[in-house]
Amino acid sequence: MTALRTNPALLLPVLGFFVLAPLAAHAEAPAPDAGLKEVVAGDHRSEKNKARDKYRNPVETLTFFGIKPDMTVVEIYPGRGWYTEILAPYLKENGTLYAAQRPSEPSYGPGQRAVEAFDQKVKDAPELYGDMKRTTLTNEGDMVLSEPADLVLTFRNTHSLMRRGTENETFAAMFKALKPGGVLGVVQHRGDPNVEQDPKGGKGYVNEDYVIALAEKAGFELAEKSEINANPKDTKDYAKGVWTLPPSLTLGDEDREKYMAIGESDRMTLKFVKPAS
Repeated sequence: MTALRTNPALLLPVLGFFVLAPLAAHAEAPAPDAGLKEVVAGDHRSEKNKARDKYRNPVETLTFFGIKPDMTVVEIYPGRGWYTEILAPYLKENGTLYAAQRPSEPSYGPGQRAVEAFDQKVKDAPELYGDMKRTTLTNEGDMVLSEPADLVLTFRNTHSLMRRGTENETFAAMFKALKPGGVLGVVQHRGDPNVEQDPKGGKGYVNEDYVIALAEKAGFELAEKSEINANPKDTKDYAKGVWTLPPSLTLGDEDREKYMAIGESDRMTLKFVKPAS
């Protein structure tokens, strides 16, 4: 039998495919939309809020999650509206923004004060927020939208969900809110993987694998991770938890310079996808 011989030159395209294919998975992030950059730099944002951009990286974060100006976007528990003041004007002309708030709970002090501050923010600037839609996300995971979402966003909320015991219901609600192929973007204070996870998230930190497990339990698939919001200076071992760091600075003037030098917390940035089928 005659041995088969292969011309090495014919293998180059094949070998090139296997060499280059893995690189495609690490392609450069898409360039930020000019309109998004303009909104983030806008005069409607206070200098206090802009000062936090270096920790929250809104342009890079929203670009990583794939936001477009014609999308339907749901922001889960927007707090005092730090991200809302970016999302609302960006989506105003061609998209739709839903702010999904908690039900009114006077007994829940910090959360209720945040809701009241958000309501006042919206009331004071109808030119920015007049087209925004409001909905409620209950502890049972009920949320009413008039259309399925392209993108659901939750920023530093997972520990609060765990404290209230509603993490599974909320992730299920976010899954339900999305159209097939839609994206869930999660930013959360990232815990030390060598420390056992407190199921109540008492110090504000949540281990990355714990968040991924919550999302996968709800039906999501992890699409991509980013280190956009990482902070290696954060040691995550503070008696008062993440609130020891700015902007909360729970200890007041005690070691203030030390914590200001660390900056805001180390954060995971995770993109999940609702399967198309």
